[in-house]
Amino acid sequence: MTTSDFFINGTKIEPGMRATIDLPAGRLYTHAPMTIPVQVIRGKSDGPRLFVSAAIHGDEINGVEIIRRLLKTPALKRIKGTLITVPIVNVHGLVNHSRYLPDRRDLNRCFPGSEKGSLAARLAHLFMEEIVKKSTHGIDLHTGAIHRSNLPQIRANMDHEETERLAHTFDVPVIISSNLRDGSLREAAAEHGIPMLLYEAGEALRFDEVSISGGVNGIINVMRELGMLPAIKRKRTRHINPVVARSSAWVRATESGILRALVPLGGRVEKGTLLGVVADPFGEQEFEIESSVSGIVIGRTNLPLANEGDALYHIARFGDIEGIEARVDEFQEEHSSELPSSPDPESPIA
Repeated sequence: MTTSDFFINGTKIEPGMRATIDLPAGRLYTHAPMTIPVQVIRGKSDGPRLFVSAAIHGDEINGVEIIRRLLKTPALKRIKGTLITVPIVNVHGLVNHSRYLPDRRDLNRCFPGSEKGSLAARLAHLFMEEIVKKSTHGIDLHTGAIHRSNLPQIRANMDHEETERLAHTFDVPVIISSNLRDGSLREAAAEHGIPMLLYEAGEALRFDEVSISGGVNGIINVMRELGMLPAIKRKRTRHINPVVARSSAWVRATESGILRALVPLGGRVEKGTLLGVVADPFGEQEFEIESSVSGIVIGRTNLPLANEGDALYHIARFGDIEGIEARVDEFQEEHSSELPSSPDPESPIA
């Protein structure tokens, strides 16, 4: 049994306790208080402390539903260690259906923040002090931007052994070995030695069942790998065996016009593959959009209206792309149907 104390915002979470805590996030100009909701599940025994966060960008709502379903998982009754869930980090943005904070700052470029800085800096500082620094591992949930969808993927520092192990465990078709961005939560966590995964899937302001189901299962997989949940007794019958990409490239519109997209998310392309056609409203002028690299489509615009220079397709590059479409198809087939309201006790997430 554990005897160590664990506090969030001055609230002590005892072993075997489940608690909801409101982190103070300042007041609106109407004097109404704004808080960041946090739910903590602490096991009776010590173990890893995993934070799972969503909606750092306020319009990225898939993660909110992922955390809701995660918290309904029966297996959490047997948790070892502590799960810290923050379904809505950027409450201001979510209320306004906006990616940004009211001052138009991107919260995920303001870490580690400052106690006396801008609103974004203060929220970043609060999140670092009360959540990140009290964790041993982290998973941050994201989607594509507005009018843009991302294939379910993990972004992580694949040169870090522990992070690499957990990235493979998450069980998605594609892993992007991406550099840390200045001011990002991933960078701030890394500076404190906290392995962290970033899950990208779906589109802003839209629920996507494949992305949500895959995210719930991925988090459960990581928790099992960390020893926070019991291992599955029976041997798994399927594993995605993800492909790791070390680089990616955006294909942009060469001219303005109406886009007819021809290649779906997860589609395999070769250099020179026709991705779509941009035309004027009369169809008198048409411009072919070709892939500049070989790889797999991990992101694409959903908006047919394109301005010159707009990002249309995001393609991850691989040395060997044989079989990647099959991996994507397997993932989508497994997660395309809705999860039952009461998971089967014998299922991987029960």
